[in-house]
Amino acid sequence: MNAPKVTHDIVPPTTNAQPWMRTALLLAAGYNIVWGAIAIVAPLAIFRITGAKPLPAYPELWQCIGMIVGVYGVGYAIAARAPFIHWPIVLVGLLGKILGPVGFLLSMSSGRLPAKLGWTILTNDLIWWIPFTLILWHAARFHQSRREEITVRTPTRKIDPLGRMVSQRGATLIELSRRKPVLVVFLRHSGCTFCREAVSDISAVRQQIEGAGTQIAFVHMGQQEPVELMERYRLTDVHSFRDPTCSLYDTFGLKLGSFNELLGPRVWWRGTLAWMSGHTSGGFDGNVFRMPGVFLMHNGEVVRGFRHRSAAERPDYVRLSTLPDAAEPPRCETSDGVTVSIP
Repeated sequence: MNAPKVTHDIVPPTTNAQPWMRTALLLAAGYNIVWGAIAIVAPLAIFRITGAKPLPAYPELWQCIGMIVGVYGVGYAIAARAPFIHWPIVLVGLLGKILGPVGFLLSMSSGRLPAKLGWTILTNDLIWWIPFTLILWHAARFHQSRREEITVRTPTRKIDPLGRMVSQRGATLIELSRRKPVLVVFLRHSGCTFCREAVSDISAVRQQIEGAGTQIAFVHMGQQEPVELMERYRLTDVHSFRDPTCSLYDTFGLKLGSFNELLGPRVWWRGTLAWMSGHTSGGFDGNVFRMPGVFLMHNGEVVRGFRHRSAAERPDYVRLSTLPDAAEPPRCETSDGVTVSIP
């Protein structure tokens, strides 16, 4: 089995948001401007339509709210031009649409606002939660991808990170794999609960893996070596590769995770268990969307691999560190049947 295919043409992420994002923001803009105009021109109309009593004694306050809502509409119209660039406007809008219903429920429970006004919460706030959240999700992925771009001029000859990227101990993955089998563990960003759990798991089975003749190497996305984390689990002598541009991650086919792969129900459940086991999270250092993986290399070739189906998956490192039988075809163990890319 050959080494993973090296694909290093620099393709910057597109700034073009999906059409539905612009449509959603323009609809929100139109709704807010119309709603704000009605509140300014006829501040008591909504109360009369819903039959809410008593009517506000100070309609001028409702007119002020209408002006604020209208200004939000202008902001959404601006954000619609480039949702990924103007994501702070969307974030502020979403926060308002979350806190608004909370404030209404508190006022209604205390009897200060009638329940009949509750229908405005549906159209003003609730229906926008999903589109605004998805826009912010995709904007975050876009900006994380931009951090990985190589800003220097693209070389005329493709660079193979397997043979060029050097660990803190001065060896490449190709060199390590020619000495003996090497289990390459691609980590999540160092602040991730599952990254810390993975390092702990490797520490627990290190003696078993190395006793069978396989060495261990980590690949991480941090700008600096995670010295504190490695010291905690006595792994500072293990080869570690810094890959802030995710060149190695791309080479091994480890892409950005989907919403379900990163924040699905199973991830939350496993994350809770990991926290309870002492693997607390920390600050972000690397692309929070990048998926992890585990690969066994020998003589410059990938002979076994594991791509996570979710960030929470916990592979069997001991089994993955064992060389397959000669008759067994090399494969990457994953639920979707995807294998390591072969040239």
